[in-house]
Amino acid sequence: MNKHNDLPVAVIGAGPVGLAAAVHLLRQGLPVKLYEAGGDIATNLRDWGHVRIFTPWRYCVDRAARELLEEHAWNMPDPEAFPTANELIDLYLEPLAKLPELAPVIETGARIVGISRWGADKVRSRGREARPFMLVVETANATRRDGARAVIDASGTWQSPNPLGAGGLAAEGEMEFADRIAYGIPDILGRDRSVYASRTTLVAGSGHSAANALLDLARLADAEPGTASIWTARGTDLVRIYGGGDADQLPARGELGADARELAESGRVTLVTGFATVAIRDEGGRLIVEGETEDGLRRIGPVDRIIAATGQRPDLTLTRELRLDLDPWLESVKALGPLIDPNEHSCGDVPPHGHRELSHPEADFYTVGIKSYGRAPTFLLLTGYEQVRSVAAALAGDTASADAVRLVLPETGVCVVPGSLASAESASDGCCGGPAPQEVDACCVADVEAKTAGKSGCGCGVAA
Repeated sequence: MNKHNDLPVAVIGAGPVGLAAAVHLLRQGLPVKLYEAGGDIATNLRDWGHVRIFTPWRYCVDRAARELLEEHAWNMPDPEAFPTANELIDLYLEPLAKLPELAPVIETGARIVGISRWGADKVRSRGREARPFMLVVETANATRRDGARAVIDASGTWQSPNPLGAGGLAAEGEMEFADRIAYGIPDILGRDRSVYASRTTLVAGSGHSAANALLDLARLADAEPGTASIWTARGTDLVRIYGGGDADQLPARGELGADARELAESGRVTLVTGFATVAIRDEGGRLIVEGETEDGLRRIGPVDRIIAATGQRPDLTLTRELRLDLDPWLESVKALGPLIDPNEHSCGDVPPHGHRELSHPEADFYTVGIKSYGRAPTFLLLTGYEQVRSVAAALAGDTASADAVRLVLPETGVCVVPGSLASAESASDGCCGGPAPQEVDACCVADVEAKTAGKSGCGCGVAA
């Protein structure tokens, strides 16, 4: 810690991991200030509140937060039930944020737009660690600068979606037709129903967000004649989205993948693999999507709407004046990059990690939660809860506790997949032994010790 012990530890983002960070810091006796850009807590979560999470309640609640809530007569929901994101907010996060211990330290409508050291840009070294952090805070009324002794960035990645363009940049026409493109998981059966009913929608992506959107469109088609969908994926092997079926320790996640596979194989959705989007064009008031394939340029459409379920990336603009050490392509914290890199691992056995792996050359600055994984989409909430427990202990000077990181994550069943789904190359070496199939991202799995001890566990994963 620096010498400015009268200043709070700043936590950015009042989602599940940010709120858990505040709880752990308070338990350590440290002053805390929690900033949330949205008008209420868990703004990112609310955006896909209609989606059911694929882990039960017992894995969605931080242990320290639960203990604090139970001191105020809170009752845990059915541990085996699967909440929607809205239910997670209403039944857990909102009661937590309203506790007298937490409520005074939370400021909503406070967006952090920049972080630096008071009087020192990232170039200056002399006396750097002795200077407190400076946070530029934008509110509806003014912009101010707050001081902090340390910073925990739990701001997530949801507000920074990847573009539709396969090269990582917006496709030609993507900005022009932005009013007909949705990013993430729109509420197809709820508030956005009229947008998709009796229309043709192209869904781009090969993850759980795409699966959710496609299944909702199929349900909508059952009730609304003329509703149709086309599914495009950049890769040709859909093992990541189809998953491990019954081998997945999160049954709801395995079921989601199986349903998506059945949808494609039944012909209820038109599936086009190996399609790298490069352009969107208007023809007669509808959209044509162009993409590169092995056989050259292909045109798909016409369609009325596009859902870009292409993942997210971290917003690095607010930390430009800090000395960060990031993986050069995943933009995750550097220590995690090799462990979750889909170019190298088919299952990404992520070992327990804490304050040491989440720190940067910028002393007392930590990236936690899904942002710590950068562009890798395989983060689970339980991982974040253990991350912030370790970081809070480190900031309090309890190195022994901070280093005692224990984390067991669930098998996905993707590492050893049915022969019809996996290429010989990906299956030959078993779990984590060989290269990942094309377009497959890392997945979190239980470590060998836990399995031999007969234990199982998992984090709170979302279908996104």
